[in-house]
Amino acid sequence: MRRLKIRRRERDAIIQALRAGVVPRLGLRHIQVGRAREIEEMLRDVERIEDGGSSIRFVIGEFGSGKTFFLNLVRLIALEKGLVAMSADLAPNRRLYATGGQARSLFAEMARNLSTRTKPDGGALPSIVERFVSRAAQEAGPGGDVDAVIRSKLAHFEEYVGGYDFATVVGRYWEGHETGNESLKSDVLRWLRAEFATRTDSRVALGVRTIINDGSVYDHLKLYSAFVREAGYKGLIVVLDEMVNLYKLVNSRSRNANYEQLLRVLNDVLQGSASHLGFVMGGTPEFLMDTRRGLYSYPALQSRLAENTFARNGLIDLSGPVIGLQNLSPEDLYVLLDNIRAVFAAGANGKTLVPQEALTVFMSHCSKRIGDAYFRTPRNTVKAFVSLLSVIEQNPGTDWRDLVGNADISADSADALAGAPDSADDADDELASFRL
Repeated sequence: MRRLKIRRRERDAIIQALRAGVVPRLGLRHIQVGRAREIEEMLRDVERIEDGGSSIRFVIGEFGSGKTFFLNLVRLIALEKGLVAMSADLAPNRRLYATGGQARSLFAEMARNLSTRTKPDGGALPSIVERFVSRAAQEAGPGGDVDAVIRSKLAHFEEYVGGYDFATVVGRYWEGHETGNESLKSDVLRWLRAEFATRTDSRVALGVRTIINDGSVYDHLKLYSAFVREAGYKGLIVVLDEMVNLYKLVNSRSRNANYEQLLRVLNDVLQGSASHLGFVMGGTPEFLMDTRRGLYSYPALQSRLAENTFARNGLIDLSGPVIGLQNLSPEDLYVLLDNIRAVFAAGANGKTLVPQEALTVFMSHCSKRIGDAYFRTPRNTVKAFVSLLSVIEQNPGTDWRDLVGNADISADSADALAGAPDSADDADDELASFRL
């Protein structure tokens, strides 16, 4: 298989991330394997968003099964297709719905991580706003009334909840641009990032009496999807990971309030009330199917997310909102380890640290130590293999056979993945690469 050229920065980022058990932010295409059917389905979702539709997906898998890698891959595909992406991990202080600022904190994190194709690592909000006002200025022409063009382009925002103030705030950015008022432009960006804590501060700084608060997060996501369209992008995709934090909420009222918000989003998407907007959310099987605390504990969500009863005996249905990540096959894991070996070789002028034989021996060792979990939740396997190659790289002349038996992999570590962050392990090299 033809290898893509790996830059030094990508190589180091991949190795450091995999050794820590987290997903690399760079170079995903160099280690992609498996998940071909799932990726094809997500590509259809991206195309649906481009065409003015909407989508929502719950990506479900065990800890260490590759949810975070898959979510990041979907985000990168969306960026390459011309969409804007917002992403964040849920946490105790970041939720979909709250009354103590946790939902606003989630929105602020998503806004900070706003990404475009030219800014895939986040921080793209200023460039998106600049692009919008620049397009308005071009449309107005030399000596034209840019304010009037901006008002015209944002007039339909008044149909949305909070749309009038959103349009007003964006208009103030052009005012700051024209007058050279950097403080005003900064205040606009702060408002759009949900960094104003009180309405009083917002009124003093920008002349609007509303802010993005706990109760208006979803409404402003719909406004963002409309705004990025006016800025020349094809839509907005929202990627949320660690949804299991909702499952962990002890207070049942708070948990159900978040599930009600999820139901609102789900209904909007399934009924076609949202446009150019997509959601991809990663969670564990317990988060979905636990009838006491998971999504299935909320009857309206259970009925909408229930598994297709005809998908049995090896048959799968990926058309519904839930995508259950299939186990990696041993063949997939072999290709993954081979890809990692190639990443290391990129730093040694193409010279591999271990032969092909080492991959088979290492996998056999993993299989004997932890059984089929080595490819079902391969995080520890990947971490151990990266550690093995790192030792060989730093100690030339070391025989890999002497090290394999000492690889720090155990059945206990495979069973103790709960609570740990997801790591890189999946996606198909051929399919995803030619699509991007």
